[in-house]
Amino acid sequence: MLALLLLLPLLVIAAMPLILVLRYRTGTARRLARPWLATVNAVMMLVSAAFFLVAAAVTRLWVPDAFSSAVTGLGIGAILGIVGLWFTRWESTARDLHYTPNRWLVLAITLVVAVRVIYGFWRGAAAWSATESTSFVDAFGVGGSLAAGGTVVGYYVAYGIGLRRRIGRWQRRTLRVMS
Repeated sequence: MLALLLLLPLLVIAAMPLILVLRYRTGTARRLARPWLATVNAVMMLVSAAFFLVAAAVTRLWVPDAFSSAVTGLGIGAILGIVGLWFTRWESTARDLHYTPNRWLVLAITLVVAVRVIYGFWRGAAAWSATESTSFVDAFGVGGSLAAGGTVVGYYVAYGIGLRRRIGRWQRRTLRVMS
């Protein structure tokens, strides 16, 4: 049982390419715009962003640039989320609204995660074998990880809020047409 528990992280690392490909395919699929789901998603992403910033603030005790990196990443991600809304393909009918996120932006966000994971492993291995006086946490590149994570969280916060607003406008327009 202990050997299986120790092998679990290696299995997740080995499955990472498959996980990223599946994440990309899911992220670029055509979806039905459901108001309740968009609301839940936007609220949960805001909660996630709040916890992310709290964790970055605590991490700042050990890594001086942690919070500023996280906030910078959130800002960049929010800008990308707004751009993503502009490039999203919207298909409305009398009854439904469908949307398809832009493939290139989903790919960019997926690659940010993939590159940061690979870079983190490389930096971790280099920091482990280094004999410098810097701490392992600082040498591992925690600030960069928080910036990359902030980019992903910021993207989905902005996209989720924008999606909910777009669905609301579509619903109001549809109600006016029907009445």
